[in-house]
Amino acid sequence: MRASRLVTLLLLLQNRGRMTARQLADALEVSVRTVYRDVEALGAAGIPLYGAAGHAGGYRLVDGYRTRLTGLTVDEAQAAFLVALPGAAAELGLGEALATARLKLRAALPAELREHAERIQERFLLDAPGWYGDADRVPHLAAVAAAVWARRAAVLRYRRWRAPEETERRVEPYGLVLKAGRWYLVAGGPSGIRTYRVGQILGIRPLEEEFALPDGFDLAGYWNAYLADFRARLHTADALVRLTPEGARRLGVTPGGDGWTEVRVPIESIDHAHRDFLRLGADVEVLAPAELRNRMAETARTLVTRYEG
Repeated sequence: MRASRLVTLLLLLQNRGRMTARQLADALEVSVRTVYRDVEALGAAGIPLYGAAGHAGGYRLVDGYRTRLTGLTVDEAQAAFLVALPGAAAELGLGEALATARLKLRAALPAELREHAERIQERFLLDAPGWYGDADRVPHLAAVAAAVWARRAAVLRYRRWRAPEETERRVEPYGLVLKAGRWYLVAGGPSGIRTYRVGQILGIRPLEEEFALPDGFDLAGYWNAYLADFRARLHTADALVRLTPEGARRLGVTPGGDGWTEVRVPIESIDHAHRDFLRLGADVEVLAPAELRNRMAETARTLVTRYEG
């Protein structure tokens, strides 16, 4: 445990700069006395760090000193952040770089940490795509990612869902998002920030024009707001239904006892709700809206006729 703590202490100082003994103790979840001993051990090992007393005191590394993880290249360092998503790294053209980065990182770790990392890899796997949909074919993802990295504008040829189906537009690629196995490009343009499904991109022509991100733009913040707006537009109405205990469980609703539970459920449309509620079979009764209840009743009559015939 001490070897891993020493590495963490060193990386904390490298990434955060000056830190007091108390700050280090809190971050490492040890006593201040333990921090003093660890600092002495690092100094004895030849790590150039020093401490200063007073209000602006603390421990810090000598200016210019950095640990070297056996010479990671730029691509390898970028790929290291995708270590949990090897498929995504491969799609971005960083598969080989990721493999090399993992080897270098493993070689740089103390034996104790290396064994721990290998145990994690043996026991845990992140599989991002959902069950019931194939991942998009994204032949232009690497070119889109290159434009994102370089902060250069590009002209996209894009397939839309509405007419005209194909369109061409100049965009400023701000960032990429991987959601349930599908890649999305967040980009600025004449009509503001838009989201494009990378699988619908038919071609990309990089431009020489560089651009700067808008002041205050945050990719994660934009994406969360985009999802919230999407959900708000998706569920434009609600349905009043009665559920059996099993139906409540399947729909993720807290049952109201041993009998039926009456709840309001947000729905996207009559068609979508009709399909979704049919999956619950006899564990649901639609009370409203009337159009949805009639559709459910009509389907039930059709099924009775078909199976009794």
